[in-house]
Amino acid sequence: MKELKNEPRTLLVGIGNSGRSDDGLGWKFIEEIGNLGYDFLNCEFRYQLQVEDALLVSEYDVVVFVDASQEKLTHGFEMMSCIASDCYFFTTHAQMPGAILFLTNRLYNKFPKAYTLAISGNEWELDTSLSTEAKHNLQAAVNFFVEEFLPTIQPALISL
Repeated sequence: MKELKNEPRTLLVGIGNSGRSDDGLGWKFIEEIGNLGYDFLNCEFRYQLQVEDALLVSEYDVVVFVDASQEKLTHGFEMMSCIASDCYFFTTHAQMPGAILFLTNRLYNKFPKAYTLAISGNEWELDTSLSTEAKHNLQAAVNFFVEEFLPTIQPALISL
C-alpha cells in the first residue's frame, strides 16, 4: 500500500454497465485504480447515480465520477471540474453528477471538490468485453489519473 499523511478522503464513483461493452468503462477504471492499492481512495460502482448518492458524496473531500462517453474525446478521455447543477429529475432515479453535487451542497452543506472523468467508448451492444479502442482509452485515462491527477490532490503521495 502507498502511505499518505493528512490525505483528504477521496471517492471514485464508476458509472456504467459492464454487460454493455464499452459502457463498462467507468467500472473498469475503478477496478484498475482499485488494484493499485491506494488506501486513501474509496471506490463505488453504480449503474446510474441516484439522489441517495448525495449523502455518500457528502462524506468526502474529493469526488471523481467516471463514466463512458460516446464522444470521440481528443486524448480518449477528458477530466473536468464538476459543477453543481440544480437540474435534477424528480420522475426518475437517474441523475447527473452535477445534480448529485448540488444536492450534496444543498442538503448536507458539504462542498467537496468534484470532477468528472469521461472515457471514450466505441461499442455499446451486449458484451462483457471492452473494444480495442476503449481499452486504449482506459489505459490513457488510468495513466493520466495516477501520474498527473493524483499528485494534485495528494501532494504527500509516496511512490512504492
